[in-house]
Amino acid sequence: MRGLSLTYSPLTMSPPRIRAGMVGLGMIFEETYRPLFEGLRQSGLFRRDFGDVDVQLTAAASRTGRRVEKLPGHVASFSGPNAVTDMVAHGVDAVCIATPDDRHFEPARAALAAGKHVLIEKPSVLRLQELDELMALARQNRVLAKVVYHKLADPDHKKLRSHILDGVLRHVNNGYCSLLEPKQISGTQFAEWIQGRNPGSYVGVHYIKLIDFTFGGQDMALHLISATAQCGLVPGAWDSVQLRIVYLHRDGREAAFDIHTSWVHPDDFPGHVDQEVQFRFDNGVWNAHQRRRGVEMVVEGRSPREFKTTPNHHYSTDFIEPWGERTHRGYGIEVLRRFFEEVAFVEFGGPQSERDQRLASMRALSYNDLWADRNTVAVVQALEAILAHHLQGRAGARVEVNADRGGLVLTFPGRTEHEVLYPARVYSRCP
Repeated sequence: MRGLSLTYSPLTMSPPRIRAGMVGLGMIFEETYRPLFEGLRQSGLFRRDFGDVDVQLTAAASRTGRRVEKLPGHVASFSGPNAVTDMVAHGVDAVCIATPDDRHFEPARAALAAGKHVLIEKPSVLRLQELDELMALARQNRVLAKVVYHKLADPDHKKLRSHILDGVLRHVNNGYCSLLEPKQISGTQFAEWIQGRNPGSYVGVHYIKLIDFTFGGQDMALHLISATAQCGLVPGAWDSVQLRIVYLHRDGREAAFDIHTSWVHPDDFPGHVDQEVQFRFDNGVWNAHQRRRGVEMVVEGRSPREFKTTPNHHYSTDFIEPWGERTHRGYGIEVLRRFFEEVAFVEFGGPQSERDQRLASMRALSYNDLWADRNTVAVVQALEAILAHHLQGRAGARVEVNADRGGLVLTFPGRTEHEVLYPARVYSRCP
């Protein structure tokens, strides 16, 4: 890793430092990355296997550079068409990318080509061809390439997967997931982000990954993708998407999952988003409503706009601890912190001669490494193609996975025509 001191003595030297660069300073940054870097700036990063490490946000790339001046500490600002390449050349060690989902590939490619560790907001990219290129760059330059799926760290989702791994819940048959966002998301907060986009690729991807990570792997293979959608309320974007993913178990039985997403819920809805998951197994059922977690609150004149009636205090929120400290934490921040722990372990977790072994162990993590994003990106690529045909008045397309004609093949039922979206086989294993 260029520019990192790999050993130090706590008695004679300052802790080693990871210099972070940030691409994108919008709402996602404010909700999770800002409190992460503020917390790391105050308390640092420590774990027994890599010791005390200093993590600092030292540079940011954005369109205008206006928001950088509000950041804590000295953060170098880069803006304009060459912002990312200029920032990478400035001397950062790791780059976090929180831009709109169709603008991930170029900054990730620039950072990986320069030998920087990279963390990308979900979905990592929109096409498997792009994912292949990023994976090759990460291997070539011996760095980590990771993607953020914070819902995998939701305590309810972790418990669900624990039941699967422990054999408590067996052989999933079908499932339903929904994530419905209010109009303010599409009309104000993310209005610039969603031009030409759809809520399935943007937020439905959380559940695509949850299903693949929780139930996929060796026992279940991605098989078929279909979708329909509606538009007309949000200018220049889809309003709602209904996505269906079919997997095949080893025994030949199908498992079908329906994922419904939208960003046209009423703004005075009592929660930030309306979201739930339901999964049915041979021997049981799992139902979880992630808006109604047992807390209700009403503040006269301020609910539900400023203070939601059913708040979620698990993802990212402020607390005053019993000992008086004010903190900002939650699983949305914990999953970002984990990335820097993985970088610190690779770079500072032992002698330089063993770095490749540490790198391989971190790359083998299927919850966030790019190789494990292949099925998720395959579904996103299929969805994007289906909706493109839908927009042209050709609804009803579906995509077959690992068919005779290619890895992703778009077809129209009852017609002979087809389109190969991705020719190579779609696999989900660590190369």
